[in-house]
Amino acid sequence: MNKNIRTSIVIAVVLIGGALYLAAFKNGGAPLATDTALAAKFATLAANGNSSCSGAFKDSIDTMPATGRLQGSCCSPMDLHRYEEQVNGLTKYKNIPEIPSDPYDIDAGLAKKLKAYYDVELTPDEQRAYDYAMTNSDEKGPCCCKCWRWYVYGGLGKLLIQQYGFTGEQVTDVWNLSDGCGGPGDHAGHS
Repeated sequence: MNKNIRTSIVIAVVLIGGALYLAAFKNGGAPLATDTALAAKFATLAANGNSSCSGAFKDSIDTMPATGRLQGSCCSPMDLHRYEEQVNGLTKYKNIPEIPSDPYDIDAGLAKKLKAYYDVELTPDEQRAYDYAMTNSDEKGPCCCKCWRWYVYGGLGKLLIQQYGFTGEQVTDVWNLSDGCGGPGDHAGHS
């Protein structure tokens, strides 16, 4: 291969790589996801979410069609790097159908079921597991505030403890991976 062709190829690779890297910062502040399908889903959810922290949104879940979707983040813009960590981390729970595989794209029928489970009473041992998750999760509960996610993921925690024998540590892991507040991490506020 002659020197001009090699030089042109190197320049093209550097320019394309640099453009992709810089484009990532516009989309969430981290390098692009290695999975282009996941990066595309991120872009769609980040730009077209319907989720909010309002009480009206929480109440609207009960009247959503079962085929509806709860999409996007609540409090802060989604972060691509964190989104990729979360979705990839949740794959270890893929055999438990009640755990949403994407915390920013949740089936409304499942959300209704989990929200209803929030009011289930736990035995003292089950309550200790739940309390452990409340104390030790990044958000000090199922979400940073008492929005719809608090009740949906609080119900999920109770269901996992009762039906799957989850420990407090396991519920903590699910909640941490399922944080739907947006941004790169911890937001605990509970307002």
